[in-house]
Amino acid sequence: MSTTTDHRIETLGSVSLAVADGSVQGADVKSMPVSPNGLSSELLEELAAFAAEKVRGEGLRLMGEGGLLPELAQHLMQAALEAEMDEHLAAEAGRVGGRGSRSGGNMRNGYRAKKVMTEVGAVTVQVPRDRLGTFRPRMLPVYARRTGALDDLVISLTAKGLTSGEIVSHLAQTYGMTTTKETISTITDKALESMAEWRTRPLDPVYPVVFIDAVHVKIRDGHVANRPIYVAIAVTTDGYREILGLWAGNGGEGAKYWQTVLTEIKNRGVRDVLMLVCDGLSALPDAVNTVWPQTVVQTCVVHLIRASLRYASRRDWADVARDLKPVYTAVNEEEARARLADFDATWGKRYPSIAGTWERAWSEFVCIRHAAQCGRSALPERR
Repeated sequence: MSTTTDHRIETLGSVSLAVADGSVQGADVKSMPVSPNGLSSELLEELAAFAAEKVRGEGLRLMGEGGLLPELAQHLMQAALEAEMDEHLAAEAGRVGGRGSRSGGNMRNGYRAKKVMTEVGAVTVQVPRDRLGTFRPRMLPVYARRTGALDDLVISLTAKGLTSGEIVSHLAQTYGMTTTKETISTITDKALESMAEWRTRPLDPVYPVVFIDAVHVKIRDGHVANRPIYVAIAVTTDGYREILGLWAGNGGEGAKYWQTVLTEIKNRGVRDVLMLVCDGLSALPDAVNTVWPQTVVQTCVVHLIRASLRYASRRDWADVARDLKPVYTAVNEEEARARLADFDATWGKRYPSIAGTWERAWSEFVCIRHAAQCGRSALPERR
């Protein structure tokens, strides 16, 4: 048997720590592996010993002012800035043939302090400067006062419904970080700019299929209320799905609303859509015919089935759904009508409204205007 360095778990108070133990023997005992970030087991052991010493003393604080993680972040950021400056000076020396003013090269020119807000707390680093003023650190850009991870944290908290004041309080209590509502608004405004750029991006000229559906979410607009968010999802000619955009509604959208939405999509470069699939949204088919006259509008089969089940008792849902399947899997319209008649003969006396639901949506369901009748080619094959 060989002796290996292992780690046992010691509990001090309510804190569990990994402590190095060299007395463990056995072929099946595993030592601490190197971390995914390349930290060696020796370094991790030193950190564990330091944490154990802090716990035995005045206690261990991870984040916030005086915390261990902000101090580590400060040292790592400082080392990274120094490495970037060395790389920058070496590159310029290679171009001019040396360093210093006599050779026409560049050289260091002191430091300037910079306070940076990170996801573990505020840290102050000394940013190195050069004589020619050409150094632009990649890790910490010139005007950056926050790390990207902190911006992601603020945006995530905003998406969960927290106000700017609540986020400021959360950062102060959890990370010991002093910030303002204006800073939070600046971070979220950048996200809004990215969202606006995404919403106005150019689209493909032709989409074989576009699906329009709604998801209900809680929106704070004076008061919190459920509102529909309409989503347009397209299938590209390459067979991929793409979200074209999202639009907030109030549940009573008419022809003018849908014509505005479809015109916006058209103005972003969509010249034609072969088929548009939707729920029984009022006025949407007419708006589609106005914007893209040759587009086939089809009612979503899943929504038709759900609408049918509303008229049936829950204990009959499985049987009703089974008997409806031959209707929407029929090879042509005549076959579908025959299967709907069979369904009505079986369930018509008990649930007469189900067949009527399908009859009212029949023109959109069967897509009467075939591609050949409209002078269009068939849908492109999936690549």
